[in-house]
Amino acid sequence: MASQFGRVCSMLVASSRFCSLMNPRTTSVFVPKNLCLRMAGTSSSNAKAKREMVSIKFIDRDGDEITVNAKVGDTLLDVAKDNDVDLEGACEGTLSCSTCHLIFKPDEMEALNLDEPSDEELDMLDLAYGLEDTSRLGCQICVTKDFKGITLRIPKAQRDVRDL
Repeated sequence: MASQFGRVCSMLVASSRFCSLMNPRTTSVFVPKNLCLRMAGTSSSNAKAKREMVSIKFIDRDGDEITVNAKVGDTLLDVAKDNDVDLEGACEGTLSCSTCHLIFKPDEMEALNLDEPSDEELDMLDLAYGLEDTSRLGCQICVTKDFKGITLRIPKAQRDVRDL
């Protein structure tokens, strides 16, 4: 059982620190909501080192600007939560709601050269309030060094697709 658990973890993430056996009598495992650290190129050996920070600006529902320091490798949802920005994330990043809907400035989004959204993200975005061409879900976007100085707008309202 332990070797099977190890193979599963190593397939998911290069570092065993991301997986832990919850009950040795079952095959239950804990896997993080996102694998941004791995995608950002952070290995387990340097994950403990202080991660680089970049400054990001959020424009909240009232039009107020909130400048925060974001850890490279975190999702935009995590950045908002860590900095008390009013971005709900009702499903806690499981891609089953649209309450972490964010809108990028078109020129900044183009410069970031983000991966295309998955079909699942597009399905959730289709149900989001105030959808724009540069809309994305914050739980699906990992911060990189290139995010330094970007501005993200939170829509004036939100729609939790779980309530539809």
